[in-house]
Amino acid sequence: MLDLDQFPDSWKTAAVIPILKPGKDPTQPENYRRISLLPVLSKIAEKIKHNRLLQHLKNHDIIIHEQHGFVPSHQLIRVVEYIKIGFYNKQYTGPVFLDIQKAFDRDSKVYFKN
Repeated sequence: MLDLDQFPDSWKTAAVIPILKPGKDPTQPENYRRISLLPVLSKIAEKIKHNRLLQHLKNHDIIIHEQHGFVPSHQLIRVVEYIKIGFYNKQYTGPVFLDIQKAFDRDSKVYFKN
């Protein structure tokens, strides 16, 4: 797969299992969370490619320090350090949480116009 730079189509096919969201009406399709089960070989291939790409990015110093998505990091340690610094400097420190669940929902009724 790596030598030929081809990903077999059979590895791209997922079994989709609907799971009802807690407390939701089972008669409404949008109340189900879709779980995609991919073949084991595709997951292994994905991990290999991810590791190789990440190593390349690290070796060439392409990833910025603030990057945390899809990169192994110690984000919790960093948050604790920010809190400690704020505490020692007598500053207020508070979290901001964003709920972006619907932003990635393919079944939402949002339409885009060009």
